[in-house]
Amino acid sequence: MQKAADPMSNWNKDETRKKKTKLMQAVTIYFPKKLVVGSGTLYQLKDEVLQATAKKVLFVTIEPLLPQLEAIVRELKAASIDVQLDTSIVQEPYFSDFEKLMQNVSLFNPDVVIGIGGGSVLDVAKLVAAQLENKQSLRDYVGIGLLKGRKKTLICIPTTSGTGSEASPNAILVDDSDGQKKGIISPFLVPDVVILDPLLTLSVPPSITAATGIDALTHCLEAYTNKFAHPLIDLYAFKGMQLIAANIVQAVQNGNDEKARTEVALGSFYGGVCLGPVNTAAVHALSYPLGSLYHLPHGLSNALLLPYVMEFNLQASPSRYADVAVALGCERANDDATMAGKGVEKVKALIQQCGLPLRLREVGVKEETIPQMAADAMKIQRLLKNNPREVSEEDAVNIFKAAF
Repeated sequence: MQKAADPMSNWNKDETRKKKTKLMQAVTIYFPKKLVVGSGTLYQLKDEVLQATAKKVLFVTIEPLLPQLEAIVRELKAASIDVQLDTSIVQEPYFSDFEKLMQNVSLFNPDVVIGIGGGSVLDVAKLVAAQLENKQSLRDYVGIGLLKGRKKTLICIPTTSGTGSEASPNAILVDDSDGQKKGIISPFLVPDVVILDPLLTLSVPPSITAATGIDALTHCLEAYTNKFAHPLIDLYAFKGMQLIAANIVQAVQNGNDEKARTEVALGSFYGGVCLGPVNTAAVHALSYPLGSLYHLPHGLSNALLLPYVMEFNLQASPSRYADVAVALGCERANDDATMAGKGVEKVKALIQQCGLPLRLREVGVKEETIPQMAADAMKIQRLLKNNPREVSEEDAVNIFKAAF
């Protein structure tokens, strides 16, 4: 019997992968210029602003964080720096939300844009920094590689552990015209400075901790099993899965556990690193219609679909999914197929232990909308093309039905 491979050992093992990667494919990673990691590092923010020689600073954030920012804002003003605070992003943002925010901040025209909050806040902050003094309109650069530059310094500080937006070249907005999520992908959206302070995640409620944590796990898992997986990105993806799987339940059940919060935050960052060079696949593509049609949170949508997309993909790459099971902490099996199956069951267990539902029907999804969701998911070819197994519209219908 074929033994389950050790972690990281299955690169180029599958015959199909051998044919497609006779030579190592090129990969480009855009890291933040500066990464500051550690408990309490939020209070280094003033120094980062001063080093940028800023005269005007915009904070894109949320109201609950304003008390934590009071001292920093006071210090910046004492240093003769003008500060504007925007707390208008309270849910997954639409194009219109971004355009309204731009109307409010364009005249202020800050030198530095600071995003501090969850993924939606960070995505908008990234786009604000890119749009200021930019002759392009937002719709000019929706897509991959169309943004021509960014003139403003960008600092991102995540307060949830999920999207990895602080590390990625991606931003997602909902298009008002059709209700569909649209991606803007550009190296100019990677921040100049990232401050990763796990203490900022301590107050995140259990349900959000759970959904965002599974989202981060999905980033890593889909990068590792991706058709375009790369040995360099595998390092981040595998370690991210390990950190999140070992700590997410504790972070949900005991939010004050600083160690668990730190490990999940690091795993989330690693997932964000994976998003640029490799990106996600069918789980994310199929989750988009759940957001647009039912307005489900992004992380919850991924959690609802992850086990079922994994089951669909197993036959395409059992060795890689066996590695996933190892990363998730599963006990060894004697062959890849059995080990890969254990990984699916482990993911289901993690989702349940985090208090999240496993079925679409549990969150109000109606079975009769499955064909529409499948058709909408097929529009997300930029992600579906990455999936290790080709997904037809009929396949999408069957995955939704399995998850129902």
